[in-house]
Amino acid sequence: MNKPVRTKTPSGEDIVILRAADYEHLMELVEDSIDVRNAERAFAEIAEGKGELLTHDEVIELIEAPSPLAFWRRRRALTQALLADAVGVSQAYLAQIEGGKRKGEVGLYRRLAGKLNLEIEDLLPIIDAPSRRGAKPRRK
Repeated sequence: MNKPVRTKTPSGEDIVILRAADYEHLMELVEDSIDVRNAERAFAEIAEGKGELLTHDEVIELIEAPSPLAFWRRRRALTQALLADAVGVSQAYLAQIEGGKRKGEVGLYRRLAGKLNLEIEDLLPIIDAPSRRGAKPRRK
């Protein structure tokens, strides 16, 4: 890493100027640090019996499911009718949400997550995942 340049803006605010490559490297280190923190949190949850692990095959099944909601509902051994009744919507509406044809409101996802013992984030669509049709994930 080259030595950064310390200077001030016209209004007197301290700033640091560095090469774009050095900035990108620092951002990667920050992202790595966040990943480590998240992994430590996940391991702690698992150790406390709060976390849930998926096998490799289950991860593939989750990625290939029409939606995370469809995967988790099946994993919890619930029918669409049972889950729909539990959260106060019709089975047809839940099927449309699972299939990606409709989007539910946040309150519905909150109820679904509660009934499935998940976080709302677990029900959000997986972005940049390879599909069954062979699409490649987008690189950052």
